[in-house]
Amino acid sequence: MSEQKQEIENENAQNSENLQDENLQNIEDVEQNKLQKDYDELKDKYMRANAEFENIKKRMEKEKLSAMAYANESFAKDLLDVLDALEAAVNVECQDEISLKIKEGVQNTLDLFLKKLEKHGVALIKDEKEFDPNLHEAMFHVDSENHQSGEVVQVLQKGYKIADRVIRPTKVSVAK
Repeated sequence: MSEQKQEIENENAQNSENLQDENLQNIEDVEQNKLQKDYDELKDKYMRANAEFENIKKRMEKEKLSAMAYANESFAKDLLDVLDALEAAVNVECQDEISLKIKEGVQNTLDLFLKKLEKHGVALIKDEKEFDPNLHEAMFHVDSENHQSGEVVQVLQKGYKIADRVIRPTKVSVAK
């Protein structure tokens, strides 16, 4: 009986040792799974933070380019009154040679002024037949046999834009 008892004790000891090994393995597996889960969560947070950083960087670059493109908008808008005055001076009828020379000088100044405005992104809004509220400001509506309803009849004041932004709409009369 003692032999049998010894065998049972050995078997119990072996089973106990196997259970301990299994428990250790289960604990290691649980810890490994927890570490993997923590790692995956941290990696996901890192990837999201990195993507957000890249988006912010792109947005800031876009805003910087936009700010640079439109930085002169207010200044250019103020200069349009000067441009109008120069154009009005060039359109004056001259009778004598001195007035013609002055007009020629004003025309040269106007040409130079237009080139400088263009260099800084200020462009004339092209004449459009069809009224476009994004580009035009209707000053009044007129009856016209030569124009269809909604067509520009006359440009009263030229309009200008910087890049795609209107800084002064073209003032027009529109056919009824």
